[in-house]
Parts: sequence; C-alpha cells; structure tokens
Amino acid sequence: MMRAEQWARAGQTDVYDITIIGGGATGLGVALDAALRGFSVLLLESHDFGGGTSSRSTKLLHGGVRYLAQGNISLVREALAERTTVLHIAPHLAQPLPFVMPSYHWWQSPFYGLGLKAYDLLAGKAGLGATELLSRAEVHAALPGIRTGHLQGGVKYWDGQFDDARLALALARTTERAGGAVLNYADVTGIKNISAANARFEVSVTDKRLNTEHHFKTHALINAAGVWVDQIRKMAQPADDKTPHHRMVSPSQGVHVVVDRSFMPADHALLVPKTEDGRVLFAVPWMGSIILGTTDTPRQDLPREPDPFASELDFILQEASKALSKTITRDDIKSVWVGLRPLVAAPSSNGTTATKTLSREHTIVTDSNGLVTVTGGKWTTYRAMAEDVMDACFKARILPTRSGGATKTHALVGAAQLGGQNHALWQSPGQHLYGSEIEAVKKCPGSDREIGLGLTEAMVRFAARHEYAQTVEDMLARRWRVLFLDAQLARSMAPETARILQEETGLNPELASFEKLTEHYLP
Repeated sequence: MMRAEQWARAGQTDVYDITIIGGGATGLGVALDAALRGFSVLLLESHDFGGGTSSRSTKLLHGGVRYLAQGNISLVREALAERTTVLHIAPHLAQPLPFVMPSYHWWQSPFYGLGLKAYDLLAGKAGLGATELLSRAEVHAALPGIRTGHLQGGVKYWDGQFDDARLALALARTTERAGGAVLNYADVTGIKNISAANARFEVSVTDKRLNTEHHFKTHALINAAGVWVDQIRKMAQPADDKTPHHRMVSPSQGVHVVVDRSFMPADHALLVPKTEDGRVLFAVPWMGSIILGTTDTPRQDLPREPDPFASELDFILQEASKALSKTITRDDIKSVWVGLRPLVAAPSSNGTTATKTLSREHTIVTDSNGLVTVTGGKWTTYRAMAEDVMDACFKARILPTRSGGATKTHALVGAAQLGGQNHALWQSPGQHLYGSEIEAVKKCPGSDREIGLGLTEAMVRFAARHEYAQTVEDMLARRWRVLFLDAQLARSMAPETARILQEETGLNPELASFEKLTEHYLP
C-alpha cells in the first residue's frame, strides 16, 4: 500500500476507538491487541517503526537471568512465558540461542549452574534446553576465541535471539491486516481534549514525507512514545490544568559494538556475569558478526541519534579483550549503536539515581484527562504489556470491555514453519527473514541482482511497496540490517538503494541524511 493510499484509508474513520502514539515494541503491541479485539485502531509514529529504542536492543529474547539474581521471580516467570510466545508466532524472526558462562574459579560453575537450574525450573515446559555443566575443553569448543588462561569449565544454558526491527515491522503489518491503520513519519504536533459525546481527543498530525496536515478524533489515546512519553503527557495536558506531572522516565543509555566474527567464530553466545565494576557483558553472534555490550549509563537528554560516551566504548573493548584471546581495538569496530531505555523513574528521582536500580518492569498511568501512558518493560514482554494497557482502558471505562488473548496464538506476517531447518540469526542475513513471503519478494523486479550483503533490488522494491520503507535509512538500518552490521558497507550500498526507492515512491529517499547518519555508527 503506497503512502497516499495509507493516509486516505486512515482518514475514512470519523472517530477511532483507540489511537496509539509511538511505533516501537510497546505501541505496536497495543495496536495489534486492540485490532484483534475488534476496535478501530490508529497508530502514529513520528519516525519509522522501531526507529528508536526498539531497533537497538541486544537482539536477545530472554527471561532475564540478571533479574533472577535480583530475586524478581515474577518478572522472570512472565518473560520466560512470553519468550515462548514470540518463538511460536514469529519463528522466522526468533530462534533459540545457547549461552555459555565460562568459569575461572572452582566455585563459579556450581554456583551459576545452580541458579540456571532454577531458571530451567521457572521455565518449565517453556524451557528451550537443559542447563549443562561444561568441561574446559567443551567450553573452548563452544566458544572458540575465548581466553583459556585459568579456564576451568563453564555452564551452558538457553535463551532466545531475534531481529528486533523486523519483529516491529511484522507487528505493524499484522495490525494492518487485522484492520488497523499504521502510519510512520506521522508526527503528532498537538493534542486537544474535546470531550465530545463520542470522542475524548483530537490529535493533529503532520505527514513528514508528504508535508500535509491531518486531524484525527479518538476515544482512547495511548501514549507509548518510549523515552519521550513525558513530552506527550505535557502536550496532552489541558491549558487550565497546572498540576505538575512527575517525570515517568529516567533514561538509560545502552551501547552495543559490532566486530568481525573472527574474534569469536561461535554459534554460542558468551555471557560474563560480572565484570570488574559489577556489570554484565555479552558477546553474541548475530547475522555473521559479533555484538558486544551492553552498557547502562544514565542520560538526561533525548537525542534521536545518541552517540556513545568514550568511557562506554572503552569499557566494552577492555572487558571484551579480557574475555577473548584477541585484543579488540576501535579500529576493529564495524558498527556501534546506542539505544535509550525508558526505565521507570523512582518517585524521588532527582536525575542521579543509578539506572541499574530502576525498574525494568513497565508501568501504566491514566491521567485525569483520560490519557493512558505506558513505559518501561522490554521487548520480550511487549505482548503482556499490551494486554495490561487494554485492561487499564477497561478499568478506567475509557473503552468497553472486550475479551482478548488472541495475540498469544495469532501468527505474525511471514510466520511460516521452517521445516526443521536451522535458519539461525547468528549466521549471515538470509531470505528466511521473510518467512512465507519470500516468493512474493522474488516476484518483484531484480530478484537476481544483489546490492550487497545479501540485499537484492527485489527486496528494496518489496520494502517500498509492502513494508512502509520511505528512506535509505529505513531500508539499510531496519528492513535489512546493514547499518547495524557494517556502517561503511551500508554507506557504499546507499546510492543504489536510494535510486530504487525514489523510483518506487517518487519521494526523496534522504540519501545525504543517511550518509551523514553512518558517521554516528562508527567510533
């Protein structure tokens, strides 16, 4: 569906039952849940779907081993159940991934092994594989490239891995197929409390691509803008309401570094449970490269493209070099990306609270004007968060109660069974990411013409026609993850990608902006 047609379709509904601001994991989850319950749904995203935090995760679909150590059993249990759901409804985008914790002291294997056995017990039937104690030789075989000095053994356990940006895209497309309207590059510029008989809000929106203004009426309005939720709450506050809102989000910056797979040519992920300063370090194979991270640093400003602090890069490179046999330098970095996590602020937070002490769970607030705001949480639990948002709308009598639960079993677009084949995301980017739609992709012109890193002309045309791709960034950062894997390669692929997109959309593909953007992904 092309852009003008999307907007025309969105304008056909006089009053929406529910409008969601924010096209990340949380907002998209709410949109799909509401659409499957039969509500009329409009989702507005100011950038691209998953363009903020939701495309910058560690790519782990996990129950939260760290939260188990903190004693947060309920969060772990919920996340483990939700992990299974995502693996079931999107098998082309999410797969099990084995992790290994190496042991360098005699007590570490039994200590961590006992905790991970508890992880298995909490997972129950949702478990992906049994925890195993490994010998020194078995650890080295699972993690070639690991430092072997003083290595005594290790522990192997299972979690999941996924492609976050393409999962966001699948949620958007599934919502549209369920009858919802989803719009990217739809910037909310104003919110009015109209309190009419059939609508509470009127939302003013600018289409940043066509430069047109639109107005939508809605009964329920959901603020799912991630780290920007406080700005939306302020925008929605009536002029005569002088009540100060407590800040809901205390942002945390997470930095991820990508290096060549030669540093750890493994199909297992490495987890260092405790670095010298008490943080966790991952080395995760993903699409032919290795992701190193992540950091957890408070940050008060909210840039669209945050840059890593020098101390964060130093921390990741130093700790990774301690864990691996080969030293990693800045010259080895192929891409670095930063995500801002919307951690739930403590009531007395003054901006100095350490983010690792803040809640990873989500919170939902209903303001007196009826605006429902949700923030916090993580990708793994997006679906459960959406159900909680809908329950909040029912409890506040903003929407009539309707039964749900369909999102537990409703397959996402492209969710074909993979015939038992191992299409692992730790291998190179592959056509399996399209699932059952791969034949439709191949029918587009240029299926045999590769632009780079497995991306074909046909994939670009398919993205423009069916996956809402508007710009080079949309294509090379999120439809195909080149920018996140190799920023220099992405820059070289950009001109040809831009040519095809402009031919398909008739709009400026923002080539110059993308070339400048690649500078943020290199140290």
